[in-house]
Amino acid sequence: MTTSIHITALDGLINVNSLFTLAVFVGLAWNPRDPTNALITNEACRAGSNIAENMISFHVYSFSSFLFSSIIALSLKQAIRRVNESRFDSDFEAQVNRGLVRVGMLVSGVGSVSGCICLMLALVNVAQVKLGTLSCGKGTGHTFAAVVPLVILVPLGLLIYVCVVLYAFLAA
Repeated sequence: MTTSIHITALDGLINVNSLFTLAVFVGLAWNPRDPTNALITNEACRAGSNIAENMISFHVYSFSSFLFSSIIALSLKQAIRRVNESRFDSDFEAQVNRGLVRVGMLVSGVGSVSGCICLMLALVNVAQVKLGTLSCGKGTGHTFAAVVPLVILVPLGLLIYVCVVLYAFLAA
């Protein structure tokens, strides 16, 4: 029963990572230097090349983290299934190494959390490119309106996720 719970958790993690990876690809396909994509009328509020570079960097970091997390989760899932198959196919009873599963799930969770943080930072940079920089004094109300919920809700969701993962890690 414990391994089916682990498999279900790993499936959920892989599915969420896949959705976020798709979001990263959509973000990477967008050209931040295209002047027709910006909603900025004040030239002084336009994002510089450093913000565009950070946006691309954070997208790549995010993709790497989600890919890392998914590969670890898929490996654990395959190992659990392989051990379960060997239980029924042979005369010996194989045991799932709970410590390895717990550490693997923790590492996979850390990869997802870091991917979410990098994706959030990339989206902050997207908002600055499209709506104006946060450092621009006048005319950044829309940028703040886009960024503030993002930097409040994403960390709050991640905090809840981390608490649940740690609870499962300590209870399993």
